[in-house]
Amino acid sequence: MDVLEAIFTRRSIREFTNEDVSEADLETLLRAAMAAPSAHNRQPWHFVVVRDKALLAKIAELHPYAKMAAHAPLAIIVCANPAEAKEAGFWQQDCTAALENMLLAARGKNLGTVWCGMHPIEDRVEPIRHLLKIPADINVMALVVVGHPAQPFSKVDRYKVEKIHHNGW
Repeated sequence: MDVLEAIFTRRSIREFTNEDVSEADLETLLRAAMAAPSAHNRQPWHFVVVRDKALLAKIAELHPYAKMAAHAPLAIIVCANPAEAKEAGFWQQDCTAALENMLLAARGKNLGTVWCGMHPIEDRVEPIRHLLKIPADINVMALVVVGHPAQPFSKVDRYKVEKIHHNGW
C-alpha cells in the first residue's frame, strides 16, 4: 500500500476479528516504530507486547478507553527509558513518532489499531504499570490495541485550509 493511502485511510478501529496477528506482522510494526526519528537519535523507546488473553482482559478493565482490548489479539504499550535520552523532555515526541509509524505500518498490513492515551494521566499509567511490572523509572506513553479489523477502513478528508497560517499566525 502506498504511504499516502495508509495515511489518508488510517482510522481508529475498535472491533476486531478472531484472527491472530502474525509474528511477522508484529515484527514489521515494531521495526517501523523503531525506524522513527528521535532526539539526538537516542531511541529511548521500549515496547511491551501483550498477547495473553487474561492480561488483555485486565487491560480492558483498567483503562477506561481500552475496552476493545478484551476482544483483540494484541496490545503494545509504548514506553521510554529517560536514562537513554540525551535531554529531558523529548521522550514524548520520540515515542509519539514511533507510535505513528506503528499505526501507519499496521494500516499498510491491513491491520486495525486504536491508540489509547495514557501519559500524563497517572490513573491510566499506574494500573497498567503495576499489571505488566513496568519498572518505576520507565515512562509509559500509550497503549495501542492491534488486530484484524471487523469494520471497513474509509477515507475521510480532514484537510481544512483555515488551519493553515503562512508566514505567521
